[in-house]
Amino acid sequence: MSRTIHLALHPYGVGGPGQHGLWKDPRVAKNSSIDINHYIRQAQAAEHALFDALFVVDSQFINATYPAHYLNRLEPLTLLSAVATHTRHIGLVGTASSTYNSPFNLARRFASLDHISGGRAGWNVVTSFDTGTSRNFGLDEHLDYATRYGRALEFVKVARGLWDSYEDDAFPADVERDLFLDPDKLHALDHAGEHFQVAGPLNISRSPQGQPVIFQAGVSAEGRDLAAQVAEGIYAPGGSLEQAQEYYADVKRRTASYGRDPEHIKIFIHGGPVVGATDEAARRREREIFEEDNDFDRNLALLGRSFGAYDFSTHDLDAPFPDVAHLAEKGGRTGAGKLIERARAENLTLRQVAESVNAFHRSPFVGAPETVADTIEQWFAAGTFDGINLAFRTSEDLDLFVDGVVPLLQKRGLYRTEYTADTLRGNLGLPVPANRHAREPRLAND
Repeated sequence: MSRTIHLALHPYGVGGPGQHGLWKDPRVAKNSSIDINHYIRQAQAAEHALFDALFVVDSQFINATYPAHYLNRLEPLTLLSAVATHTRHIGLVGTASSTYNSPFNLARRFASLDHISGGRAGWNVVTSFDTGTSRNFGLDEHLDYATRYGRALEFVKVARGLWDSYEDDAFPADVERDLFLDPDKLHALDHAGEHFQVAGPLNISRSPQGQPVIFQAGVSAEGRDLAAQVAEGIYAPGGSLEQAQEYYADVKRRTASYGRDPEHIKIFIHGGPVVGATDEAARRREREIFEEDNDFDRNLALLGRSFGAYDFSTHDLDAPFPDVAHLAEKGGRTGAGKLIERARAENLTLRQVAESVNAFHRSPFVGAPETVADTIEQWFAAGTFDGINLAFRTSEDLDLFVDGVVPLLQKRGLYRTEYTADTLRGNLGLPVPANRHAREPRLAND
């Protein structure tokens, strides 16, 4: 069977990173980031178009310079639980930090979402990008890279162990035998590791997909290694076609090196398509979007977020980019490191770096529907992604993609024409994890 493209929807309400002007658009409700009906409508539209998942980002630190959506938004698992009751097929992927949660509570919450949705839950594991988060959780400092990624790896292993607390047939509920639970099929975890001590068992059974799907979004060497060991889906940075190819090949290689099937990890690149009636109309709209979002002060603040929400306004804007490498070590080290390297190599001022920040968010998928479909096909064939995590400014933009581009991808045999499963794992083509305590492995289509 030939490979087909997976699609996910990444809603940003009133505007995420770089979308400084989106909240001013009259088509965007000013409360969309906290309006559950907005998310339900988005999820239903994506499900109508046979998307694999709705992906919700999160963070737990803000200041007044943060993107509009970040300032006032719903907690992901609460949001997705509500969406689950209004959808049937689309996966529901929520972001949650392994640095600022405990394994038992988070494993229980995702298992609950998995049951509420009938096996459609996914967890996007993050180690927390914002250094200021530590002060909201009683810590003086954000944990360093090595500690955060070591904790994340152990956290996922503990969560998976807890999700295996019950074997699939642990509840016979046999009235004649007066047996609700077969106690031999309930298993404590008794985990004692470097970062966690968790006894278990978890007080919720496995869902139709066995366990929630694990997603991850790291781009550093540590992040790529974590993904290769535990992730089943990845939200990749994208960039140029060559950069996306390098990332895709590297993560698939690392996955194989850990004894895993590279086909069991699906890599999604970020995509913000701009679709128009013609190529020129789409390019014109792209230029308009760039101008709408071209707020220098907001770009300067966005730049600071990679360095622990650092306030760059205290520096001379026209002096060489300041030496702030030490600030990136506990924040967005990889992205910040690339900015520093570029600034040094090109001898850029702080102003020039800030002015270029938003250019990194521009999409390669711009044009008439045929052009966008051609570019998607080209990138897919070149080995850059298994799927695209799509972000649209408005519902109208989503409709333009769904009505114009999706039928072309279907006609070319690149995209499904119906859902083939009821679970997120099934639609992504991922196996059901065997319960580690089961005597006989469960088949993927059971």
